[in-house]
Amino acid sequence: MSNITSTSTGALGATPSSRFFVKEHHPENGTLLGFWLYLMSDCLIFACLFATYAVLGRNYAGGPTGAELFELPLVAINTTLLLFSSITYGFAMLEMQRKRVRATMIWLAITGIFGACFIGIELYEFAHLIHEGAGPGRSGFLSSFFALVATHGLHVTFGIVWLITLMFQLGRHGITPENSRRLMCLSMFWHFLDLVWIGVFTFVYLMGTLP
Repeated sequence: MSNITSTSTGALGATPSSRFFVKEHHPENGTLLGFWLYLMSDCLIFACLFATYAVLGRNYAGGPTGAELFELPLVAINTTLLLFSSITYGFAMLEMQRKRVRATMIWLAITGIFGACFIGIELYEFAHLIHEGAGPGRSGFLSSFFALVATHGLHVTFGIVWLITLMFQLGRHGITPENSRRLMCLSMFWHFLDLVWIGVFTFVYLMGTLP
């Protein structure tokens, strides 16, 4: 037994303690750090879209304005759905910490339903605007509006696909350290989309209805 230890030590040219160091070469929170960097890049994308809307938001080209197009009650319902989805995801994270797989999956499913309803209402709004002749090619205002809101909607759609994938992973492997880390990353992503939507609701819809 001692020969095996000495041979492996000599072959590696290192002591047993250094072998443990090599094993822990990657930082423990490297995934979370990388995901924070991704979110920062996403912040730049949305910052550019908000800036574009700030420049073009009053360029109606003789077409309809936000006050004429936006249905605030419907948008308020949509906003409420997305905010509730953030709360239910928080409940899922609490159940994850308690190692309750079934309860975690139930709250994730509720979160996904809220997100799907949000996307459904958003698609209805887009279809209604296009049917009324207020498509993205009608004016600079509508081009920047569709670009900003649709980009956010695509992110929510991607989040729902990610959420469904994680539910399958949880059902098959349970709450492993890897799945916990993935749920944490999706949590940051989902709450980030909520914050962006609050900006959209305030800057685009509320201010857009002002004369």
